[in-house]
Amino acid sequence: MATNAHQPPIDDRDIHRTPFGLAYLVFVFLPLIFPPQRTASAALASLLAAALFIPLYLRFHKLDPRRQAASTMATALLGYALIPFNGGGNTFIIYALAMAAQCMAVRTAIVLAVLLVAVMGAEFWLIMPGQMYALWSVVVVAVIGTLAIANILYLRARAWRNAELRLTQDEVRRLAAVAERERIGRDLHDLLGHTLSVVALKSELAGKLLDHDPAAARSQIREVEDVARHALAQVREAVAGIRATGLPAELAAARLALLSADVRLDQRVAPVTLDSQVELAFTMALREAVTNIIRHASARRVEVELTADDCGTRLLIADDGRGGIARHGNGLAGMRERLLAIGGELEVDSPPGAGTRLAIRGPKP
Repeated sequence: MATNAHQPPIDDRDIHRTPFGLAYLVFVFLPLIFPPQRTASAALASLLAAALFIPLYLRFHKLDPRRQAASTMATALLGYALIPFNGGGNTFIIYALAMAAQCMAVRTAIVLAVLLVAVMGAEFWLIMPGQMYALWSVVVVAVIGTLAIANILYLRARAWRNAELRLTQDEVRRLAAVAERERIGRDLHDLLGHTLSVVALKSELAGKLLDHDPAAARSQIREVEDVARHALAQVREAVAGIRATGLPAELAAARLALLSADVRLDQRVAPVTLDSQVELAFTMALREAVTNIIRHASARRVEVELTADDCGTRLLIADDGRGGIARHGNGLAGMRERLLAIGGELEVDSPPGAGTRLAIRGPKP
């Protein structure tokens, strides 16, 4: 019997542990209300079956896949054994169908479900006094069991997709980090390699001129100082650029993060060449906005639009969430500070219950 032993693990928090709780055991005892099955033997058999089932139910998700499959079959056998005494034993068949959907491969679970319902139908047909009663009992179990299996398989597929998104997101971060390290290495080599070569040559020249031409030596030392100061400014600029991954990479990371939270991202990005400082401010603003949307907005859809005209560049981030955000929160305050530093501005529109719209304007060219 195939199980999910060879499938990658899926976080159980993404799946309901069972489609029915123990409270649904009430349907096992419901037929005992009616006179034909209101007997002491039926009640005793039902109590015994429930007592045997409860430990199986409580331990099911602590077992390995093979033992889960065995528990599924044991639950079905409890139902078959109870049906001759109490028709409510078909409830255990529904439990077994749901358990099979959780612990077995999809095709195996479907095939087993058909077999379990078919065996139950044959049993009802043989022991029930009326054929219509047997038919309706099978139909009810088939419908409820199908809904339970479909629900479990849907949740498994969603959990699988979320797991894939998390893996993809980790891979994107890893590749981005590798690319960033390579870029930093090239930038530092290009920047410091040339600068240090100039410093070394001019220092050597100043040392040779020091004895017979002190004025020329002092001139070379001043040039060394100027080169060093210029190199320091370039290093500071490079370090500031290291903090940003670039707007395209941040958009890709935002899409993955939003998808993992079941939020759709629609983006319209014009082919705009941004100044490094503007791109850094836009990137950090997008990162902060997406983080806030995932944590607080309860949104289902996000729009990101980047445009440029004679008045400058504009980044629009809008969501359909709950709105009503504080206009002077720490996140928005940080955005405004970064934008003010480059001559930009931030407009916030967040009416309660109608989503949030951030209009981020860059400086005029």
